[in-house]
Amino acid sequence: MLFIIPLPALIPAFSYNMEILKNISLKNYNTFGVDAKTAYFRELSEEKELPSLLHWIEKNRIPYYLLSGGSNVLFVDDFPGIIIQINIKGIKKIDESDDHVFVRSMAGENWEDFVELCLKNNWGGIENLTLIPGNVGTSPMQNIGAYGVEIKDSFHELQAMELKTGIIKTFNRDQCQFGYRDSFFKNEGRDKYMILSVCFRLSRKKHILNTTYGVINQELDTIGIKQPGLYDVANIIRSIRRSKLPDPAELGNAGSFFKNPVITQEHYDSLKSKYPEMPGFPDASGNIKTAAAWFIEKAGWKGYRDGDAGVHKRQALVLVNYGKAKGYDILSLSETIQKSVKEIFDVYLEREVNLIGPSNYQKAI
Repeated sequence: MLFIIPLPALIPAFSYNMEILKNISLKNYNTFGVDAKTAYFRELSEEKELPSLLHWIEKNRIPYYLLSGGSNVLFVDDFPGIIIQINIKGIKKIDESDDHVFVRSMAGENWEDFVELCLKNNWGGIENLTLIPGNVGTSPMQNIGAYGVEIKDSFHELQAMELKTGIIKTFNRDQCQFGYRDSFFKNEGRDKYMILSVCFRLSRKKHILNTTYGVINQELDTIGIKQPGLYDVANIIRSIRRSKLPDPAELGNAGSFFKNPVITQEHYDSLKSKYPEMPGFPDASGNIKTAAAWFIEKAGWKGYRDGDAGVHKRQALVLVNYGKAKGYDILSLSETIQKSVKEIFDVYLEREVNLIGPSNYQKAI
């Protein structure tokens, strides 16, 4: 979440005895590995610290940004204010019935660690979402999804602090207004709330496994598993993802850079007549969800590299930093790809990654 307050020429001395670091590189705090810098940095490990920190920010009138796992952001430039990393931890089972368990995770928990804990406890519902980078707190903001499953399918409720008042509110599934890689917190609630915890409703037995997406069933047949369990599905998806997607620890990236575009049936039919192999799936609105990776690859961008900014050689949907790319290098490449796809297919690719830079400071006021 980005909040902007005008930056004064002279910043008063710190108060509240808070440890605030100065002139910190963000390279290890974003999965792109972009070496942008922030003027100030504070790790937030307890929610009770937030009101005092926000009061300090307001008093000193500097910009601030709430950062989670850094897996869905691109720092286009250095940040002139304070980055607050949300690192509030804790996982607790809060209720259960014969068939379901309700598990609450604090926002700073690593998503993959949470998935693994659920698998170990035989709690079903999020096994298809394994290996998605990031933290639990940002999962409902994006309504993260993969292999036929989205967060909304197992979501129960979340708690978020209204930053203007400090009041903690509970949001149910309907109030979150989930859509495709979308939610209330990316639209009307953007920059107004900090998600503190997320509660999931997971199955304890009689798991309903989603194995119809992609090649999951095919892989299960290949290894001779007729009655798969949670780990079987998760491990197959892990294998598929690792074969296609680069590990951010080894090659800087933010996963899918673009959303899969949704186009009209008429537009789809027109393109399909020229490109019979083009994938497409009807959605609830009557339109067709297509594959961004297909358009990017068909336009000739797969494996492209310009300096240290590039398109991954095995997955065209992933833009990568080969080491020393600046944020604006990656942004520039993404804009060139958008223009190319638009010119060839008349399809606009919307970025899934959030840009943090001067161009959106004013928009966040």
